[in-house]
Amino acid sequence: MRPVRPVGTDDSSAFPSPVSVPRGAGWVPPLVLLIGIAVLDWNTTGEFRIISWIVLVPGIAAALCRVAGTVVFAVLSLGTYVVVDGAWPHQYQTGLPDFILVALGGLLAVLACAVRLRGERRMLHMRDVVETTRRTVLRPLPPGWGGLDHAAVYLAADAVARVGGDFYDIQPGPHGTRVLIGDVQGKGLGAVEAAAALLGTFREAGYHEPALAAVAERLEVRMLRHGRYRAAVGRGDGDRFATAVLIGFPLERGAGLVAEVVNFGHDPSLIVSPDGVRSLPPGDGLPLGLSELTPGDGGLPSVVRVPLAAGETLLLVTDGVTEARDTEGAFFPLRERVADAVAADPRTADPQRLVAYVRDGTLRHCGGRLADDTTVFAVRAAGAPSGTSRS
Repeated sequence: MRPVRPVGTDDSSAFPSPVSVPRGAGWVPPLVLLIGIAVLDWNTTGEFRIISWIVLVPGIAAALCRVAGTVVFAVLSLGTYVVVDGAWPHQYQTGLPDFILVALGGLLAVLACAVRLRGERRMLHMRDVVETTRRTVLRPLPPGWGGLDHAAVYLAADAVARVGGDFYDIQPGPHGTRVLIGDVQGKGLGAVEAAAALLGTFREAGYHEPALAAVAERLEVRMLRHGRYRAAVGRGDGDRFATAVLIGFPLERGAGLVAEVVNFGHDPSLIVSPDGVRSLPPGDGLPLGLSELTPGDGGLPSVVRVPLAAGETLLLVTDGVTEARDTEGAFFPLRERVADAVAADPRTADPQRLVAYVRDGTLRHCGGRLADDTTVFAVRAAGAPSGTSRS
């Protein structure tokens, strides 16, 4: 099973560390091996000499030490070979052939160490590039951003890329706070590129556009433009689309909090409170990028206004959660599990607890084998009372 990461982070365990021993202790194994071979050879009979095995020492050092350390062990190995072998009577000495073997082994070990370190530096650079890309697509959200308590976790199905087609963000602005979560169809860099394009548009339109419907239209246009651009440069990969949920929290709340919801073919989100679980209305439009399949504006979903009570949390997930399967092929029963958890402990409705519960439940259900990128995102109006036991 994947290691569980703190809520609000991604699964960053994909890249193994290039250092497999504690820092500064890489010289211990080759030194122990060097001494052991010398002592054993000194105490063997002349018919069974093992001093030539000392060629292994610089090879071990090449895997654990830096170039300078490997050079030191190559020289020590050669010197130890000369001293130990020369102490035996002439008829038992291994002689020049093994001397050449040890010298050549030391030289090759130094070259191998240089290649290893170059590869490690390249891998670390790639990890920095991937981390920068991830933070560009899924930027860190400060606590209380946009007047919302929020929590999120992202688990990439691609253990190497660490970033995929799932995306989410919160954008406060003069017309209220807007929230977006979505999932680009497909995998690979093409999905990441589409997600970045949609997020860039959302961050601008979500701030400037007074109406949520205008933000939704801008997202649809951006997805269509992105597809045309990729086709023009010869990187078209079919009709790529994205399911998404766009939510707005207007500044004018009147008698209570109201959420405006635009659903682009995404699974209906859940509203979780200490009193139970209910679903947001399902979407009546196509996913982003497919509006041209319908005449006029029929492909754009409508804006639905949903009243929210104090303490209610919006739980938004991608299909990595809803389509997670167990060993028998059964899907993860998200709504039922959340309802049971809230009934047992009303505090589970808090965004941090809720995201952690869904994350852990999804990983347990699928045995840690995620078939798709998985995002769990929960938001609630800041200052809402925490869940308490019902009387």
